Amino acid sequence: MLEEKDLRQLAEKGISQQQIETQLKQFETGFPFLRLEAAAAIGRGIIAPTPEQIDEYVKAWEDYKASGKQIVKFVPASGAASRMFKDMFAFVDADYQEPQTDFEKKYFARIKDFAFYDELDEVCRKNDGKDISTLLSEGNYKAVAANMLRAEGLNYGQLPKGMLTFHRYADGARTPMEEHLVEGALYAASDGKANVHFTVSHEHLPFFKQKVADKASKYESKYGVKYNISFSEQKPSTDTVAVNPDNTLFRNSDGSLLFRPAGHGALIENLNEIEADVIFIKNIDNVVPDRLKPETVQWKQVIAGVLVTLQKKAFEYVEVLESGQYDHSKLEEIIRFVQQDLCCRKSDIKDLEDAELVIYLKNKLNRPMRVCGVVKNVGEPGGGPFLTYNQDGTVSLQILESSQIDKSNEQYMEMFTKGTHFNPVDLVCAVKDSKGNAYNLPDYVDKTTGFISSKSKNGKELRALELPGLWNGAMSDWSTVFVEVPLGTFNPVKTVNDLLREQHQ
Repeated sequence: MLEEKDLRQLAEKGISQQQIETQLKQFETGFPFLRLEAAAAIGRGIIAPTPEQIDEYVKAWEDYKASGKQIVKFVPASGAASRMFKDMFAFVDADYQEPQTDFEKKYFARIKDFAFYDELDEVCRKNDGKDISTLLSEGNYKAVAANMLRAEGLNYGQLPKGMLTFHRYADGARTPMEEHLVEGALYAASDGKANVHFTVSHEHLPFFKQKVADKASKYESKYGVKYNISFSEQKPSTDTVAVNPDNTLFRNSDGSLLFRPAGHGALIENLNEIEADVIFIKNIDNVVPDRLKPETVQWKQVIAGVLVTLQKKAFEYVEVLESGQYDHSKLEEIIRFVQQDLCCRKSDIKDLEDAELVIYLKNKLNRPMRVCGVVKNVGEPGGGPFLTYNQDGTVSLQILESSQIDKSNEQYMEMFTKGTHFNPVDLVCAVKDSKGNAYNLPDYVDKTTGFISSKSKNGKELRALELPGLWNGAMSDWSTVFVEVPLGTFNPVKTVNDLLREQHQ
């Protein structure tokens, strides 16, 4: 039961008692698995544009940008980089002194290839009085790794990923934050302005802001743009309560309730507050050096061109339906658009009366829209594109994580393991209706698509609740279209050694 001090804690976080009761019920009942029709593929929900179409979509995007619309590049950047260095933390704490695993050997053999090498060399000299080469020749590998990870060194074990040095250039190395500023100038700038929004954790916000302020003018002069850079934090009101394995409230040692950030799905609230017509979403670590950017930029323009082309058509049909000036053949044309272009089907559509049909079509046409780039599946962990049954009985395209799929269903597992494509989090979103009013994005979340995970705190087991993911259930009721993009546009950095891949050199 909630106590008086719990209610005060809830009030401080902006969480209602009803929310807690709903969350406790979700722990009890769990979340239903999704019902799948098929994995999406080319010709079955995934568009593979021809060279001629590519040119048309790029032109459509350039025309749209010239029309004075508000475009924002949204970068989820709140994650700490600690997971990137899991192997190196293990090495520093290990009972051996020299590298043993393949990961450790690769790290030290190629240490000079890291863009942060010079910075690391400098802190080694400062803290140990010796450069990296000397420390390694003496067998003091752990001092080098500790200087990378610890607060008295580069502090890479605690910094946000967006603040790490990723790429070398003649005029100085760059962080992912800087690479996103460059991307913003190259494909999201309109009328000489580039709007970039970073979501940052509370603890890192002052540092992140300072670093952005230090660097923005350099790229403004280099690319001839003026940046409008904004920030937000994941809201405390989106945190979820933790429970014990028996689903009773988990309490900290001081008796207070334990709340946890509810995953990236909570960022739908941040997205909802952005004033924009079109928003690009891309993860902080999926960036490449300038020599590889032309491909990335072209395909960002392509998926944005697909988006604005489809949205224009959808809004034309909304206008027709609202005018009442249509006949049966026009309705059939609109149905084909919804089914074929927006990949949303309703099996009993022929049973609807005309008035019901018009309401159904208007609902499906006038809602947020997203076009997602997908890449050929190369075994990276993460979600994939599927045709899925929705709460209203329709079948549409969704991005699913493995946790949303019933692993005891052999047919579903075969779909998941043999899926041809993968979701690299490469989205462009249209978030205003046909009259130019912003949609209220939380209205389009499928709240049944969260999931429960097992965690621990101070050695005690607990269960944690994650909200529907930002590009999964949080966008479940959006119009969704998938476009195959080249693998070269997907270069995530999940471990420090990923920076040694040719694409990051």
